[in-house]
Amino acid sequence: MTGLIYKYPPLLPGIIIKRYKRFFAEIELDSGEIITAHCPNTGPMTGVYIPGHPVLVSPSDNPKRKLAYTWELIKVCDTVPTWVGVNTGLPNRVVKLALELKLFPQLGNYSLIQPEVVYGTDKKSRVDFWLTGEEKPIFLEVKNTTWVKEELALFPDTVTERGQKHLRELIEVVRQGSRAVMLYFINRGDCTDFAPGDSADRLYGELFRQAMSEGVEVLPCRFDVTPEGIRYLGLAKLDLLTLND
Repeated sequence: MTGLIYKYPPLLPGIIIKRYKRFFAEIELDSGEIITAHCPNTGPMTGVYIPGHPVLVSPSDNPKRKLAYTWELIKVCDTVPTWVGVNTGLPNRVVKLALELKLFPQLGNYSLIQPEVVYGTDKKSRVDFWLTGEEKPIFLEVKNTTWVKEELALFPDTVTERGQKHLRELIEVVRQGSRAVMLYFINRGDCTDFAPGDSADRLYGELFRQAMSEGVEVLPCRFDVTPEGIRYLGLAKLDLLTLND
């Protein structure tokens, strides 16, 4: 286990009342004040958005912001009480810090980390990170993962045509002679295993298995999320369950 990769700023506790219009969250702070916070998560937040549960928000003193608070964490209890990261803007920042610290030995030697590099057959996509060095270039895609069934983390939690496209593009990357890696950022510390979310997106599950069979590498990375910050726990066990309806 590593130390903290990322440290949160001072966070304020409260209770989530409701999420609405995707980007807004009504929260009652412990002080009794009811605020509207930015919800930096465009997904359905399956199993994570639970009204009445404890949350933590970060305040901002930027006068140009429309909302002075950002919803960062929520506490759930699928197996044990666990803080889960809500802010989907954070995983890429944390992964970049982890790459700089060389926390993923599976990636081998690299000397240059470039974010948001254009790639794909139509050159209309951007891979999250492009790593170069002494060995083959690595195209690294990051997916935030918060949906669980007991101790099994699952991605995706809804149909994702964008995610399907990324898998197809990474398959093509391998065919052209480079390395391609899907890094699933498990944004909670209570999961030991990972599997594709077949029941949410069957086609994604099929493409996931095809991608692995063609050489796309999968890193299901476990992260411990606390009010203090985020630390890397290592890899989850990959569980390729049989596709089912």
